[in-house]
Amino acid sequence: MNKKLSLLLLPVLLLLAACTDDGDVDPEAEEGTEGEATGGDFVVSYGSDLTSLDPHATSDLPSDQVNTNIYETLLTQDEEMEIEPLLAEDWDQTDDNTWVFNLREDVTFHDGSGFNAEVVKTNFDRLLDPATASARMNLFEMIEEVAVVDEYTVEITTEYPFAPLLNHLTSDGASMISREVIDEDYQSALDSAGLDMTAEDYYELRESGGDDYEDVVDDISGEVGSVVEQQPVGTNYARFEERNPGESTTLSRFDDYWGGPMNLDTVTYRVVSETGSRIAELETGDSHMIGGFEPNHLQRIEDNAETEPYTHYNIATEFIGFNTQKEPLDDKRVRQAISHVVDKEEIIDGIYSGTGRIPAGPIQPELLGHDEDLEGLEHDVERAQELMAEAGYEDGFEISIITNDAPERVDVAIYLQEALQEINVDATVDQLEWGAYLEETGTGDHDIFILGWPNPTGDPDQSVWPLFHSSMEGSQGNRTFTDDERVDELLEAGRTTTDEAERVEIYHELQEILVDEAPMVYMRQALSMNAQRSDVEGLYINNYNKPDFRNVTLSE
Repeated sequence: MNKKLSLLLLPVLLLLAACTDDGDVDPEAEEGTEGEATGGDFVVSYGSDLTSLDPHATSDLPSDQVNTNIYETLLTQDEEMEIEPLLAEDWDQTDDNTWVFNLREDVTFHDGSGFNAEVVKTNFDRLLDPATASARMNLFEMIEEVAVVDEYTVEITTEYPFAPLLNHLTSDGASMISREVIDEDYQSALDSAGLDMTAEDYYELRESGGDDYEDVVDDISGEVGSVVEQQPVGTNYARFEERNPGESTTLSRFDDYWGGPMNLDTVTYRVVSETGSRIAELETGDSHMIGGFEPNHLQRIEDNAETEPYTHYNIATEFIGFNTQKEPLDDKRVRQAISHVVDKEEIIDGIYSGTGRIPAGPIQPELLGHDEDLEGLEHDVERAQELMAEAGYEDGFEISIITNDAPERVDVAIYLQEALQEINVDATVDQLEWGAYLEETGTGDHDIFILGWPNPTGDPDQSVWPLFHSSMEGSQGNRTFTDDERVDELLEAGRTTTDEAERVEIYHELQEILVDEAPMVYMRQALSMNAQRSDVEGLYINNYNKPDFRNVTLSE
């Protein structure tokens, strides 16, 4: 059972959109609702802990699943992934490279400070500051300037026309942190480096640039972020309460939230690494929600009257990747042959318990540019054998498959090892620890690997640019080391062309090339595996697998 209840993101616009009965009710008026009660302490359990409470510093999902409820961005996306206002009430594109945003005037940070255009500029200056070493910088490197027009108007200028800008502004990397905290954070970094300089002095130096600025950046790099980490202050409906690293993080209701306070008193994220233990906690009621379990546990949750799954398709692709610059995988006929021996339906049914859907290419059905008529390389052993003969490898060769220790990926690697025998390929399977795995696939020492790629913005650019543009080779995302002039041209055109119809044509052509060149087997679009107690109402989990608890109530 998929449970997806609508969410009140903006009290004015989305009330007019009339999402659901839940969303149209003033939370303060719900006390009299039969069978429901406001307040309560909600517990959600995940298998991994967050790495940072600084939204500019990290890009991992466990961190985003917490930070998205502390911080807000200028824009957001609705359930159909359409751009909606959030901290910006409206916006206008004045030319190809310039956007003007009018900000809400009733927003307060958790520390009591105000939100305005200066805050927005301060956040983007920090995000793009080399001293911050932001893991999100690649999403915003096209921004040339953020200028304050007046107290509640801000102008963003990009270096070149960038079609996905609005989508990028909805990502957690564009979260707004309190200016007071950012100032304190920089001052702490400067003091720790032993520099006789105020934060304001540093901002002025950053504006002018030059060697002196670069010297200071070198001095404070590694120090920036320590205060934000300890004082994560945003504008969203939940404020940071306490954290026990490796165990739990607790958020509490922010009563002065501009959109109205959440129903719950607190939300606690617990780290329960073992899947069976998380499910047991859900069954006993020790957790109200859990996330991240293997598909073979789905039936157990469905069969329990007190628990129910909450699943939806990820904006992500799981794939079998080839190092296209390493023999014999540098021959596309070999890559095509291996693609043809992979039976995706068998993988989904046998390894993923029938969950997920088979993609033909890398752009998901939910996104602009998806081509429903695209034909992938289907399971066809006879054609695979023909291609191997054409490439001069009729007698096969030896090759290595590497994977991290995720159980399903290990199973996929073993399946592929067996399937390759049909084209006389003798494969070994090596299972690596996550860090070592990323390092090896990033340096290009590998042959075949099993991995996935999430799209953090909902624009097709982020489903393909990091994976296939030659400038992204290695640890930045392009672990197949694809280096194709036409692919680069199309990727560049896709992100700089502002006409939507033209972008669709560009991405259709791109996907046809990527199917033919076969740098990877587009194996599966996965389901996000979450589950909740049956007495939980109003939970919303978005397309990026990030929960929103603001409308949650617990039945009496």
